Amino acid sequence: MDAKKMVQYCFAYADDRKAENPTILDVQGLSTVTDYFLIVTGSSQPHLRAVANEIVDENKKHHEIRPHNIDGSFGTGWVVIDYHSVIVHVMTEQMRDRYDLESLWGDAPKVKPRRPRGMGKGAVKNRPVESPRS
Repeated sequence: MDAKKMVQYCFAYADDRKAENPTILDVQGLSTVTDYFLIVTGSSQPHLRAVANEIVDENKKHHEIRPHNIDGSFGTGWVVIDYHSVIVHVMTEQMRDRYDLESLWGDAPKVKPRRPRGMGKGAVKNRPVESPRS
C-alpha cells in the first residue's frame, strides 16, 4: 500500500474513535525517516488507548499491516505508531501544545485529512447485509 493511502486509512481509523484535530503533514523530501505524519489529539488516557488500538487493530485486520514499532505510553500522553512510511502521533492536547510538531515541521505541506474511497463517514464495518423482507 502506498504511503498516501496508508495515512488516509490511519486517519479514518482514528476518526472512527473520535480523535480530535487531525493534521497530516507531508514530510517527503524533508525527512529521511518517513513520508507522512498523522497527528491527532485524544482527550484522556482511555481515549488515547482507544484511538491507538483502533489504528493498529484495523490495519492488522483489514490490510495485514503491523507497525514497525510503537513507542511512548498512554500515561505520558503521547504514543507514536511507526509504519515506516507513515508515523502516527496520538497525543493529549497538553503534549501536543508543548511539542508543537506542526511548527517544528512547519516547512511540510499539510494534506487535507480524508478517508480512502469506499470508507465514507457513514460506512459500517463488517455488518452483515440483511436480505429484504417480502
